[in-house]
Amino acid sequence: MKVRRKTFSEAEQAGVLEPGQGDALWEFCEGQLQGDPRFHFSHILYYLGGGIAIAAMSLLLTVSYDRWGGPALLVLGLVYGLACWRAGLWLLEVKKLPLPAGILLTLTIVMVPVAVYGLEAWLGYWPEGGPSYDEYHHLVNWRWLSMELATLAIAALLLARHRLPFMVMPVAVTLWYLGMDIGDWIAAGLYAGPADAAAAYDWQAAYAVRRTVSILFGLAMLGLALGVDIRTRRLHRDFAFWLYLFGLMSFWGGVTALDPSGELGRVGYGLLNLGLILIGALLQRRAFAVFGALGIAFYLGHLAYDVFKDELVFALALSAIGLAIVAGGVWWSRHGETLGGRWRRALSPRFAELIEARQA
Repeated sequence: MKVRRKTFSEAEQAGVLEPGQGDALWEFCEGQLQGDPRFHFSHILYYLGGGIAIAAMSLLLTVSYDRWGGPALLVLGLVYGLACWRAGLWLLEVKKLPLPAGILLTLTIVMVPVAVYGLEAWLGYWPEGGPSYDEYHHLVNWRWLSMELATLAIAALLLARHRLPFMVMPVAVTLWYLGMDIGDWIAAGLYAGPADAAAAYDWQAAYAVRRTVSILFGLAMLGLALGVDIRTRRLHRDFAFWLYLFGLMSFWGGVTALDPSGELGRVGYGLLNLGLILIGALLQRRAFAVFGALGIAFYLGHLAYDVFKDELVFALALSAIGLAIVAGGVWWSRHGETLGGRWRRALSPRFAELIEARQA
């Protein structure tokens, strides 16, 4: 049901509220819902402007680095980051607009790796022939670790003072990058071999290490997301969304990249993704259901095209399974919430409070 300011005025006229209480109640609700994910046309403009600013700055950084090198990145990163920080504070503290303020403060965090890369290149700490900054977002390389750690440090300082949900996005992305780059760092130390013997690099073993680190890092991020979710359960803002999303990308991506030995391993993969769907239902988080559904689709595709190819019985059985799942959904819509609520309260009162607050 959509509630407008007029609703409170009508409640006053009907005698439900005392005169003057309608405006006070409306202002209270407005303050409580500042961080809610309601989407208006102004929000589209905020995100569109932020996206254009990021694209323009990326182009400017690339051109500047090609012409003037590391010092240009350092200066631009600092100037742009400080300008976004000051503008974000003005919007937050003076104009009381947390959404555009969060976008600008997020841009401040995004500028941290730019400035760190420029400083390292300027001081000569960046290796000759090493990756250039325009490869940061698509090349896994352990040399990015210093940039990522600096980004997390600055983001932690900003989040400690300005708790705005969108600022968690670059933190989650950086943690995702960090997991992949730590895997590359460990693999480089274990399997690189002599500097003059590139052929000695064991790509298969290194890939296995990176995959394992990705899984473990993803699990750690999901644990962090759950902890943040529980700690902020009484706030009307979702600080855990981005941590869940990129934690799942790291964990699910690593698991999906595994090469299971035999059909039993593939069955385990299917059950794991089924578990993700159930966790998504339990936590009221769609991201788990999306990744779990993708994994189930991959597993069913394997059964259809590799195990039971041209088998009519399998097609009929799969249809029956699909109908049974639909029937299970109907049953759950009637009885599941009562049973789930009892189980959650028995497991953890704080966890039950988290789910109930999200459903409210």
